[in-house]
Amino acid sequence: MNNPEAASGAVGAVRRRAVLDALRRGAVPDSGLDLLATGLGRFEQAVDEELQTAASGGSVFKAVRGEYGSGKTFFTRWLAERAKRRTFAVAEVQISETETPLHKLETVYRRLTERLTTASFPPSALRPVIDAWFYALEEDALDDGVGEDELPAAVERLLTARLAEVSRHAPAFATALRGYRQALQASDEATASAVLSWLGGQPHVAASARRAAGVRGDLDHFGAFGFLQGLLTVLRDSGHAGLVLVLDEVETLQRVRSDARDKALNALRQLIDEVHSGRFPGLYLIITGTPAFYDGQQGVQRLAPLAQRLATDFTTDPRFDNPRAVQVRLPGFTADSLTSLGATIRDLYAQGADSPERIGKLADDTYIADLAGAVGGALGGKVGVAPRVFLKKLVGDVLDRIDQFPDFDPRVHYRLTLRGGDLTDVERNAAALTGSADEIELEL
Repeated sequence: MNNPEAASGAVGAVRRRAVLDALRRGAVPDSGLDLLATGLGRFEQAVDEELQTAASGGSVFKAVRGEYGSGKTFFTRWLAERAKRRTFAVAEVQISETETPLHKLETVYRRLTERLTTASFPPSALRPVIDAWFYALEEDALDDGVGEDELPAAVERLLTARLAEVSRHAPAFATALRGYRQALQASDEATASAVLSWLGGQPHVAASARRAAGVRGDLDHFGAFGFLQGLLTVLRDSGHAGLVLVLDEVETLQRVRSDARDKALNALRQLIDEVHSGRFPGLYLIITGTPAFYDGQQGVQRLAPLAQRLATDFTTDPRFDNPRAVQVRLPGFTADSLTSLGATIRDLYAQGADSPERIGKLADDTYIADLAGAVGGALGGKVGVAPRVFLKKLVGDVLDRIDQFPDFDPRVHYRLTLRGGDLTDVERNAAALTGSADEIELEL
């Protein structure tokens, strides 16, 4: 089903270009996903209800399952866009053994602050958010009739009151905020930036800056919970509905050492319990993983308490899956849905093309279906693995050429080729089933 905005010609040039540029690179767009959201309508009501729960001071945990190519990253970014329109802040964190191990929550928190974004600010939005919070405190104090001379003391009282609950678990968070404000008032930008880095969980902050702010050491695993609680308080006080935190590719835990894996699974169980306990008002936490991660003995099933928390019945027809369940599955693409997505991309592309009529004529629905089938066939018949490659080929190899070369006809002048260097490991393994990933000819 084509997106109504795209069909109406109402899509802005910047949004359209950003989406097409990402697809041309073989990447999931960071924004504009509502333009491509085919098949996600069944989740809309549940997602909006859960966002409202978080915005009302509750907290939500959601697990998304799907094979490679089923659209897990697409789904979470689509959800994040809906959240931003509701004034949520968003952070997407890629879990990995070397860069962001899940059992070190202080590292997860650090990546969160590095990737923090809002509708107004790109990553990292930590400083604008904190500055907006102090501005809100000043406005609240002035609204209470406080004079300019009394403003610093009034802001300090409000800071203490707003962070009272946080300070029970992580007093250093409020202390560092005070140090940041004092450095700004003293026009000491170097110290202010260093203290802000420490607040963001960065290690190796200069000892002089830490002394100036009255804090010591680096953030640890348990302190990360308190700092996340503090960040949520600051976000909500500065006008944001809450935070959507995406932990992507959690299935990588299956490939780490057994001791690290057990620690990571327990950390995930601990984090879920904290969410459900109400400690993090305004938090919408999402994890993504493959079915093997949720069902296999090297993943969730390795820790019985975690498996119980994520248990969801998927034995019924997928049509009757419950979008409100703690775990939801993405069924992945079929030949029809992949063709439908391709047609949506074509229509979006045509809006900014020099010759939209040629785009529609030479890349008609029949051609798009043939291209989707050819890419799926080249990848061992695994249509679910094909979306990334299909969209990259469609935009970069077909639509761009139709748009730029008046005599180009994809049925005459284009031959689909997949080379090993263009493919991910999963795609390369699928292509190996056909014998060779090179020089695969598209038969039309």
